[in-house]
Amino acid sequence: MKFVFVGPSLPDARRFVADDMIVAPPAMQGDVRRAIDKGAQAIGVIDGAFEYVAPVWHKEILYALSKGVAVFGAASMGALRAAECHAFGMIGVGEIFKGYANETLIDDADVALLHGPQELGFVAITVPMVNVDATVARCCAHGLISEQEAQRLKDSGRSLFFKVRNWNAIVANCREIMSARADELARILAHHYVDQKRADALAMIDAMRKSAMDPSPASFEFHRTSLWRDG
Repeated sequence: MKFVFVGPSLPDARRFVADDMIVAPPAMQGDVRRAIDKGAQAIGVIDGAFEYVAPVWHKEILYALSKGVAVFGAASMGALRAAECHAFGMIGVGEIFKGYANETLIDDADVALLHGPQELGFVAITVPMVNVDATVARCCAHGLISEQEAQRLKDSGRSLFFKVRNWNAIVANCREIMSARADELARILAHHYVDQKRADALAMIDAMRKSAMDPSPASFEFHRTSLWRDG
């Protein structure tokens, strides 16, 4: 049995998972441990809840790994936790994970976005910074924008709070510098949008589908601290 915790990064995840995969909403603290109690042999974390609830806990990921459960992470909260826990055996997948692992990405907010509830399909309302980076890079590589424009757009995106970051806001934030091209830039960016989070989420599901579920011994000793015993 495999669990995949996913939401706005891949709202239509059920189209892509294998028959032995259970799709669950974004992970909160305790969800990984409960998945183990239900018999999970592999766990994939793509999205995780935060801000108003406690996020998925590193300790429960270590607990899973100590039990020989394969734990994958990608795209969003999963990429963050994989970068933090890969030394203990968590498997990171995708470009966003690589960015956090090699510290070219350092801000947790780079994967954050505002989205609708599960009942509305986790519809995205804003654009995560990792997708801004990927989109700007593609446009620059194809000669649609200059390197100077690319840097200004990325600086503009990072200066915005994740709940207000969209293409119009990003361009408007540097309109004084690029006023002659502002409307054109907004159209270019929207048309050539790169959803890196979705791409990484799909890559993780594919990696889970291909993985064997043979338990592997942990390379560390799991310590049952007081917080763990009382949790």
